[in-house]
Amino acid sequence: MENTNKGKLINRREFINSTLRLSLGIAVGGLAGSLLLNAVKDDMVWQLDSEKCIQCGQCTTGCVLSISAVKCVHVHDMCGYCDLCGGFFRPEVKNLTTGAENQLCPTGAIKRTFIEDPFFEYDIDEDLCIGCGKCVAGCRAFGNGSLQLQVKHDLCLNCNKCSIARTCPAEAFSQVSVNEPSLFNGFMSDSLETQ
Repeated sequence: MENTNKGKLINRREFINSTLRLSLGIAVGGLAGSLLLNAVKDDMVWQLDSEKCIQCGQCTTGCVLSISAVKCVHVHDMCGYCDLCGGFFRPEVKNLTTGAENQLCPTGAIKRTFIEDPFFEYDIDEDLCIGCGKCVAGCRAFGNGSLQLQVKHDLCLNCNKCSIARTCPAEAFSQVSVNEPSLFNGFMSDSLETQ
């Protein structure tokens, strides 16, 4: 009987040791898997496809940040530098002055600078831009579409499931490799490819 009990004790010890080893293996495997997923996630960023974007205004309020990581980007290489810019001026404007009452942007984020008659340059002040898309819609309707919305990766928290992407009616958001260039409509300048 002694040998039988001794055999059972060894089996119990082996069972407990095996269970502990298995549990430790699962824990280590889970940790390694988690680290691998985080490493893969760190190589992915949220991107807005300008062709799909319908300027619905969701980017302004949908972002988890108090001021959205989606900003207007100006593709200068395709801009017409128009005196009457559909992205800068309200559609019903009668006086082409830079007064706030004439501007389409609710925060004054677009700066208009005279170059030479009749050309003006338009620059976006990212700190003021809330990503509402009003200027983008105006530029598409009455211009050449050089104003476009894009996720600014230096501002974006890269949430696992982007709150804007979840509610985007155009499904314009996707998660892509950090090495992929931003998606812009029309002509893309070399300087914008690396943003």
